[in-house]
Amino acid sequence: MLDLNPVAPVREGVSATPFPVDLDDVYRAHELIRASLPDTPTVVHPLLTERMGCETHVKLENTHSIGSFKIRGGLFLLANMSEADRRRGLVTATRGNHGQSIARAASLYNARCTIFVPRGNNAHKNAAMSALGADVVEQGHDFDEAWEIAEAFAVQTGARLVHPAREPDLIAGVATTALEMIEQAGEPLDAVFVPVGGGSIATGMALVFKALSPTTRVYGVQAENAPAMHHAWQTGEERPFAVTDTIADGLAVRVPVDFTLNVMRELLAGMLLVSEDEIQDAIRCYANTIHQMAEGGAAAALAGAMKMRSEFRGKRIGVVLTGGNIDTETLLHALSGRPPMHVPQAMPMFPIDDLSYGY
Repeated sequence: MLDLNPVAPVREGVSATPFPVDLDDVYRAHELIRASLPDTPTVVHPLLTERMGCETHVKLENTHSIGSFKIRGGLFLLANMSEADRRRGLVTATRGNHGQSIARAASLYNARCTIFVPRGNNAHKNAAMSALGADVVEQGHDFDEAWEIAEAFAVQTGARLVHPAREPDLIAGVATTALEMIEQAGEPLDAVFVPVGGGSIATGMALVFKALSPTTRVYGVQAENAPAMHHAWQTGEERPFAVTDTIADGLAVRVPVDFTLNVMRELLAGMLLVSEDEIQDAIRCYANTIHQMAEGGAAAALAGAMKMRSEFRGKRIGVVLTGGNIDTETLLHALSGRPPMHVPQAMPMFPIDDLSYGY
């Protein structure tokens, strides 16, 4: 078994840093998570295989009770958190799925939970977080501004601050997806595609596959309208990008997350960008083949696989359907085959390394 704890091999131009979790952490997380969550299925459907031109294994993380893979990380984080930290209450920022995960896990431990979301955030996701017991506050024009406000709230109140991608326990928790996928797939997969927002699941999947199935190439996929992590991975320049409207709202990160980016630079086989039209096509493909609902961020992974299907013709690939929390209006628009809801409009990188909103 590969030891993932020491400093990783260095890709040219990248500084060596310790990996945030190791395989033992993931196994510990899986033992705990399995006590309260059933394994999600991995399905292979002939219609999807025919369309892709390769045997396509889809990990249905949308079948969790909150409709997202994020619950794995939330449960492991809260289980490992000290009672003193739980009594402080938790605060975080989110576009939805991370918030639902923290809200659900906090409710199981009777911990207070405050969640900041950007203005105009998906109303259905906001309602779900409130129903799970969180105090949901709409402030900020995007995730990163909402996060700055959450940081200020933590300083003012003493609440335990939880970042969606900078918590080792969250990464170890979501990495259990890979353990199940490897077991369910049987023979090694040639490639696996995962969406990238803050990078927690891409990091976790890459760590596990590197250890247990090293011939499997793991690809991250990001939306063209929110390309900060893609640009940083490709160039090494960790510059913020203005986030514009995208159907993949869960991937809309303006500022690159170096905590996960450093691992992805060393372990991912590639990072892809997909258009709004390609994401909508992937939503339709999921509905018409395996009959599953996929939110935009989750469908991005399949869109990336579709972009590379000629390279993997006749092979075996995996795709993680990370979530199904899509509102009716967006789903119907995607299924209709109409032009994308949001036009390509990603703005150039900001000419400064950091933005401050005065919080």
